[in-house]
Amino acid sequence: MAQTLTEFDTIAAISTPIGEGGISIVRMSGEDAVKIANQVFKGANLTKVPTHTIHYGHIVDPASEQVIDEVMVSVMLAPKTFTREDIVEINCHGGIVVTNHILQLLLKTGARMADPGEFTKRAFVNGRIDLTQAESVMDIVRAKTDKARQVAENQLEGGLLEKIRAMRQEILDTLANVEVNIDYPEYDADTVTAKQMVNVSQSVIAKIDKLLKTASEGTALRNGLATAIIGQPNVGKSSLLNYLTQSDTAIVTDVAGTTRDTLEEYVSVKGVPLELIDTAGIRHTDNKVEKIGVERSKKALAKADLVLLLFDASKELTPEDYSLIEATAEKKRIVILNKTDLGPKISAAEITNLTKSPVIAISILQKQNLDQLEKTIKELFFKGIENSNDQVMVTNQRQVGLLEKAKKQLQDVAQALKDEVPIDIAQIDFNGAWDTLGQITGESSPDELVNELFSQFCLGK
Repeated sequence: MAQTLTEFDTIAAISTPIGEGGISIVRMSGEDAVKIANQVFKGANLTKVPTHTIHYGHIVDPASEQVIDEVMVSVMLAPKTFTREDIVEINCHGGIVVTNHILQLLLKTGARMADPGEFTKRAFVNGRIDLTQAESVMDIVRAKTDKARQVAENQLEGGLLEKIRAMRQEILDTLANVEVNIDYPEYDADTVTAKQMVNVSQSVIAKIDKLLKTASEGTALRNGLATAIIGQPNVGKSSLLNYLTQSDTAIVTDVAGTTRDTLEEYVSVKGVPLELIDTAGIRHTDNKVEKIGVERSKKALAKADLVLLLFDASKELTPEDYSLIEATAEKKRIVILNKTDLGPKISAAEITNLTKSPVIAISILQKQNLDQLEKTIKELFFKGIENSNDQVMVTNQRQVGLLEKAKKQLQDVAQALKDEVPIDIAQIDFNGAWDTLGQITGESSPDELVNELFSQFCLGK
């Protein structure tokens, strides 16, 4: 993106959640931000103050001279701001009425209501950040675990941008040689250039594959894992939910079939965000209400990223248990043998051979071996990646889709040149891969894509 500033009108929005609180922040960005704020602020001449300073005073309605609130106003002048425009932030008392009153006053005085994500969009358009960094801004806001925040912070610092730009540069350097060869065919360097294109294609494909391997972990951190707790009635599913959520979310009794519906709770287990779904026990039943619960359990199983499959270790496996093993065979799962304190009749080795999945023997009642369950959940989804110093991850489907497209284009280049297709024909896909990678960072993204991305942001961000 060009690094020159683009002229926009001045926008305003509330940048903190609406409601009662200690403070609220109303933000403005644009050429007239300071001038507009100065018209409603009494306490200092904001047009004369140094940049990156904060000032005490009052917001006053110029028309009625009514004092709206006692505030602190921050003045940050371009270009050393988030948007690379002049920014004013009004810190007022938290409250719906006072915050909205100040916003409406700014809009009456010359500002325009910001669109969702427009502050971040201006940072992108003005060359302050790229698209991967823009996406990381929302990832930080939505981070549900410390690990998710760390990955987003790394991306905001330009970790993914750096890797994508390095790959594009490899392609660009080779394209320059191709153009020379096309312009000066008398040097007959086709063979050398074709070999270079194949080598670079394979090199970049390897780097793309490395990033794609992080996609499941990155997406899990960003969105959380839909985790279905599956098992027959009375095996301890609700007790497990209550343990993981550290609350009495679900009713627990020794009566089979207590849970008649799916219960959903969000938790963090060893840094892994889980959307826990406690399901009704899956079994054949003639009870109309319980039957509805069983059907909902099956739907939860179908959409689950992870299955916690519970068995009662104090009883032999039943035909229904074998059916659950078969029904979850295609899912990432952890098999949990509960009630080991009652004397196990199922061995972990037996279940491991049967399911080829991690097996944990626990007693929820006695709080035995539950830490091993949490450790296994973490290891299943973060295969050593979280312990490495390289925290760059692909965190959303837009990035995944473009990486896969670029990989396919480079594979087509390599295959075409092996088939002795003319180099200028193979160059089309080579150019395409360079352009596709640029769409990840926004350096070659169409306006419609950019607008769609920022429309998903919250107001004031």
